[in-house]
Amino acid sequence: MLTRRQNLLETIGGGKPDRFVKQYEALWLLMGDNFAVGNPIGAASASPAPGGEAVNAWGVTVRWREGQPGPFPVHDDVHKVVKDVTRWKDVVKMPETGYPDEAWEPYIKNAEAVDKNEYFLTVPFFTGIFEQCHYLMGIDDCLAAFYEEPEAMHEMVDYISEYELKYAEEVTKYLKPDALFHHDDWGTQNSSFISPDMFNEFFLPAYRKIYGYYKSRGIEIIVHHSDSYAANLVPQMIEMGIDIFQGCITSNNVPELVKKYGGKISFMGDLNNGVLDKGDWTRELVRAEVERACRSNGKRYYIPCLTMGGPGSTFPGVYEAVDEEIDRMSREMF
Repeated sequence: MLTRRQNLLETIGGGKPDRFVKQYEALWLLMGDNFAVGNPIGAASASPAPGGEAVNAWGVTVRWREGQPGPFPVHDDVHKVVKDVTRWKDVVKMPETGYPDEAWEPYIKNAEAVDKNEYFLTVPFFTGIFEQCHYLMGIDDCLAAFYEEPEAMHEMVDYISEYELKYAEEVTKYLKPDALFHHDDWGTQNSSFISPDMFNEFFLPAYRKIYGYYKSRGIEIIVHHSDSYAANLVPQMIEMGIDIFQGCITSNNVPELVKKYGGKISFMGDLNNGVLDKGDWTRELVRAEVERACRSNGKRYYIPCLTMGGPGSTFPGVYEAVDEEIDRMSREMF
């Protein structure tokens, strides 16, 4: 029987997996509490607990309302960080990096305890470049600024990218991860937030540099989370070095993506949280959706997974039920 790590590699490499990869089972995420990543840089930007509010290291007020699946930025006139994008340099300061060796020691111990024969040691990064832009200024202002103030947006994207590269340098130096799990939601349920041409202008060069740097520092696989429609950006994902598009919701037509791009990139999702992860979920619905996804996407270049950006579910029992139904499909199809 293949290890979890080996089975993932066989799946995304078009080899001979002996079962479906079961959601996040092959990725050991170095996590802290409340979406904080497991290192001293990430610990400084911990999100609030459910029901709470906090100001993160970028100065963004983040609120987690009870009953919501995660925290969200607050963008009223009082809390918005960037009110005039042409003056963003006056108010935006990147979080501190360059922590001393001793600050990393407990995190290094956690990383060294992970069995790399069984798992990919995976460093997470939340709030990617596009998300960081609209966290700072609000989604409406952000999207308008790409048209109205492109020079300022290019400068801000470069500044956020500079921070991501500093982060990458330190986490790869101290933690020696071999996988990256990077968040940046690029679309709604039906379309990308910006056109492929605009994406190419503002984000492709930045991500090509960041993901290329991670690969040069020992990262073997890059998993990018965008629980949205992003089928029109898959060629860009391939160009920037993404190995797995996680969060691909059903509106992407995932079987068609597997057929068209399998061998260049793999897909992890097609089990929508909006369909399954709800208060009145049933085992029958989970069973039907998992079977649909597994049979329609096949054994290679596809990982059945809830589209949520991390292991777990909003409503108790859903994630575990999906795991069990994936096991059932493995018995039937392998």
